[in-house]
Amino acid sequence: MRIASWAPVIVLLLLCAIISVINPNFLSFGNMVRISQSAMIPLVLGIGATFIIIMGSIDLSVEGVLTLAAVVLSMLVLNGENANDYGLFAVAAVLIVGAGVGFINGLINVRLKVPSFMTTLGTWFIGVGIANALLGGMATRINDPWIRGLAIERFWGFPWGVWVALLCLLIALIIQNYTRLGRHVYALGGGEELAALSGISVARVRIAAFTIAGVFYAVGGILAAAQLGLGNAQIGNGRLFTTITAVVVGGTSLSGGQGSVLQTVVGVLIVVVLSNGMVLMGVPPSVQIGVQGLMIIAAVALSINRKLMKIIK
Repeated sequence: MRIASWAPVIVLLLLCAIISVINPNFLSFGNMVRISQSAMIPLVLGIGATFIIIMGSIDLSVEGVLTLAAVVLSMLVLNGENANDYGLFAVAAVLIVGAGVGFINGLINVRLKVPSFMTTLGTWFIGVGIANALLGGMATRINDPWIRGLAIERFWGFPWGVWVALLCLLIALIIQNYTRLGRHVYALGGGEELAALSGISVARVRIAAFTIAGVFYAVGGILAAAQLGLGNAQIGNGRLFTTITAVVVGGTSLSGGQGSVLQTVVGVLIVVVLSNGMVLMGVPPSVQIGVQGLMIIAAVALSINRKLMKIIK
């Protein structure tokens, strides 16, 4: 069991070794910067999803929240479509939007007893639909220097967006390891009935976890908008697959109760390094997608405790 927990780290090291032998440019500083740029958004999204999966649920609203956050940000900061220029207040508003969607996810899941899968699937499409309605199918270019600086300006050679992602990781580690909420999330993943008998408010923990996840998804939307320099209704396409892949490949169990945000970091690096390595080796994009699909199937197969999963849902 101890060796199995280190399997993702071993896979990551082997990947780095193999790719660096095939193409020495993999270890160059420039390529490390490219990897960090590719990893920053999946990391922030994966952190949010990790709390939900540890709790034993699933959150499919990633793309909806990210898209809505990016579009709202693009319309509130200095842009090419209107006279708005709210700066950091726009960032605060976007984080509130993310928290609001997450809160609604938790509330519907708890109060209306709608499974998290269906609840978040609905808010995914609602978020994208609202983003489409706000822009009318168009894109809004961001001219705000602070937002664009997250992708363009660098500190110690790395874009500021990478440092924002690391700050999110630090906050997530504090929540996970040093707060009552973090402990209760694990307790719910181990069994809600037992957690309730221990005096834990299941409803309150669920709503709080979904709310926090929504905030992390909103940060992902801010970074995505900064990276592309615009907001549109397609900005979140494909983000859900990468997010869930990273979390599961990192070793967080879909059965709940096991995993951590640090394991998600490893999972994100595996996905990003593999993608980067295939590009360096000239592997066609269609094959890259197939490899990622095989990777998530293998990871899920290894992570599920079949003694507990009597029925495959």
